[in-house]
Amino acid sequence: MTEIIIERISHMLTNKGHGLYGGEAVTQTEHALQCAALAENAGAKPKLITACLLHDVGHLLEDDFELAHAGNEDMCHEDLGEAFLIKWFGEEVCQPVKLHVDAKRYLCATNDRYFDKLSQASVHSLKLQGGPMSDDEVETFEANTYYKEAVRLRVWDDLAKDPDLTTPNIAHFMNYVAESLS
Repeated sequence: MTEIIIERISHMLTNKGHGLYGGEAVTQTEHALQCAALAENAGAKPKLITACLLHDVGHLLEDDFELAHAGNEDMCHEDLGEAFLIKWFGEEVCQPVKLHVDAKRYLCATNDRYFDKLSQASVHSLKLQGGPMSDDEVETFEANTYYKEAVRLRVWDDLAKDPDLTTPNIAHFMNYVAESLS
């Protein structure tokens, strides 16, 4: 079973992740690898590195994802990703994936300087995702056991859009994925 999901994730990143990522200057795969590499370089635990690698897997599950995004439709990729991952991974991987969109909304509501650092594509998706959180939403978000991990993932997610950044390959990160399986 372990080999099947490792192969499937590798295949998805290799064969479905070659398209540009949501209006950014990197592909889906480059974005995933950069996010995971940033987490690894920061000394994150294997399950958070895995969450970083797979945080946008929902994009790869839907063939028309980019068309919907361009057409101002939120495909709720965080929910698609969590629903896919929960079959093989525990909450330590799935919750940061599910919460990474809310983490952007949270940071926009709690950090005055955060919004100014967002790329144009992230500003666009923020509008589709509900904009900055209300005070009640902030309180609910902070009550989640994994909100801090989701915020860390979000920060790396925002930085993982550098067309010149070199990262380890997919196989390197599959070791973390294997270690993180339930």
